[in-house]
Amino acid sequence: MSQLDQAVVLITGASGGFGQQLTRQLLQAGSRLILTDVDEAGLREKVQAIQLQVKTGDVLACLAVDLSTREGCEILYHQVKALNIPVDILINNAGIAVFGRMDEIPNEKWERLMQINLLTPMRLSALFATDMIARQQGHIVNISSLAGWWSPPGLAHYAASKFGLRGFSEGLFHEVKDYNVKVTAIYPFFSRTPILQCEKFGSLSKIDHDFLDNVATDPAKIMRATIRGIERNKLHVFPDAIAQNAHLLKRYFPQIVNLINDVFVRRSKGGQRK
Repeated sequence: MSQLDQAVVLITGASGGFGQQLTRQLLQAGSRLILTDVDEAGLREKVQAIQLQVKTGDVLACLAVDLSTREGCEILYHQVKALNIPVDILINNAGIAVFGRMDEIPNEKWERLMQINLLTPMRLSALFATDMIARQQGHIVNISSLAGWWSPPGLAHYAASKFGLRGFSEGLFHEVKDYNVKVTAIYPFFSRTPILQCEKFGSLSKIDHDFLDNVATDPAKIMRATIRGIERNKLHVFPDAIAQNAHLLKRYFPQIVNLINDVFVRRSKGGQRK
């Protein structure tokens, strides 16, 4: 089992909904955290609010880095190396979404999504895995999505990034396991985080998304299940009932998934005619 007490954990996207819960719960577990996001001032403000309530653990650094480029990933790696504190657990949590029919989303929007959601975890994993392999110790965690198994209409680009992250995680698992480096991929359903308010484009943007408010999960519960999966060194973690059931539905009854997607598209077309 991966030990969290006194473990040095690097979390990307630490200002987001999942990032804040990871910060809170890992501090409660006694971890020592290195946190990063684009806005350092905003990150520090959120961390200070958490530390007023959680007195255990330690925040070693808050780093402001734009991880949407290869250069940004390398900057973060060198900033962490300069702390001279080996990272025990890397949590690739940073992610964004856009919603719309794939040909109606501006290229620069979905290309940036692919950079952050897929290439950034791959780049950071490559950088930090080298050190973990040398130490014969480490754990890489990739926050994917149920969209890494099931691609709903309007999320083709997002699902592509998460499908890719799932494949990368599986391959990485087999490549580093002989060096005592663990890999865990997390597949949550939509949760009550700011990503639900992502940019929407084109004809599908008219779809009523209010239903998500009723079924979206609690990020605190999702991250609690995520942390249990990390502790137990699980490769695949479905941290909520919807994700677990939808994954099984996709795996064993894919025709039902296709029917659900068809209903979704028909609803969107009906909304456009009104």
